[in-house]
Amino acid sequence: MPSTVIQSFEYDARTRQLHVLFRSGRSYIYQDVAGETYQAMRRSFSKGEFFNEHIRDKYAFRRVDVED
Repeated sequence: MPSTVIQSFEYDARTRQLHVLFRSGRSYIYQDVAGETYQAMRRSFSKGEFFNEHIRDKYAFRRVDVED
């Protein structure tokens, strides 16, 4: 199901970083995210709900600028 909040997300297993691009245009990288957490997010029915419950406020993050 497409998310109304999250436009896309990708994971770098080597660095354990989860990059989340929101529909608002804001982009964040979440640090030290376990691969199992990323896989669970991929399988989740609601990406936004999963994000709010399991990632938001649980991992260190930084905002990144997305080039047009």
